Amino acid sequence: MTRHLISSADLTRRDVEDILETAASMHDLQRREVKKVPTLRGRTVINFFFEDSTRTRSSFEIAGKWMSADTINLSAKGSSTSKGESLRDTAMTIDAMAVDALVIRHNASGACHQVAKWVRCSVINAGDGTHEHPTQALLDAYTLRTRLGDLDGRHVVIVGDLTHSRVFRSNVITLKTLGARVTVVAPPTLMPSGIGAWSEADGFATSWDLDAVLAGDDPVDAVMMLRVQRERMSAAYFPSAREYSRRYGLDARRMARLPEHAIVMHPGPMNRGLEITADAADSARSTIVEQVANGVSVRMAVLYLLLAGSDDHEEAPARSVLEGAR
Repeated sequence: MTRHLISSADLTRRDVEDILETAASMHDLQRREVKKVPTLRGRTVINFFFEDSTRTRSSFEIAGKWMSADTINLSAKGSSTSKGESLRDTAMTIDAMAVDALVIRHNASGACHQVAKWVRCSVINAGDGTHEHPTQALLDAYTLRTRLGDLDGRHVVIVGDLTHSRVFRSNVITLKTLGARVTVVAPPTLMPSGIGAWSEADGFATSWDLDAVLAGDDPVDAVMMLRVQRERMSAAYFPSAREYSRRYGLDARRMARLPEHAIVMHPGPMNRGLEITADAADSARSTIVEQVANGVSVRMAVLYLLLAGSDDHEEAPARSVLEGAR
């Protein structure tokens, strides 16, 4: 891995596989009575979130603390940005305190890329506007591999609000890197501008008809439902919630069309009854709770691979580090 994790496109297949293998080792820690190892002792990680978050922020905090890093949470409301300080000045102020990593979520696309140019510490993109969310894509890939095995040739369908989804963008890149086939489905009004050229260049399919994709000749191995991001919508992108649910929601009827091994995913938070029903969200096929647990392991792996092998820390395989702490 490079010094930062800004985009899923920065990762080669070897990089992704190294992260997922390291995450599998880190996952063992969740089963222990004492969930603590000295792997990142002496390191300082700042979680700086300009947008609300439950899963990402908490999992990064837990990941750092379980590896003995000094983890500090900041929010825009509690920082000098609320007084008018620029993002550049805030980032450089934090960097001047000799922190090792800055995990940042920002409402502006490209903000994390810009911050990485200003600071010396490692920068991890925890979601920037409608651009990307690389660690979410990594935990989704980890969940898929845990349930389905090798992703080469697997067919993953991503459904929902693609226009406003950074999760969709990172997942397409990561899944294609791992050899999966991807189909994205959305109403025409929620298909991103220029997606035709992107899909042609990167080899994924697009559709406006979810039922046709589920009933098609290419069996579906996983369906990933995306949240309808109403807070980012300044216009009416579909006639009504009922109409959207009827055309693009995952319910028991559509679940019945999936192969027996197929799984259901959602990055959360869910709008139950809109993009997904309780029948689908709470079924045995659902991996939604697993994705949350896997997020801690994957973010531990990312922090470890970015921080544990640099400077005065000796680089060692994650499994040996965890075994040595038992």
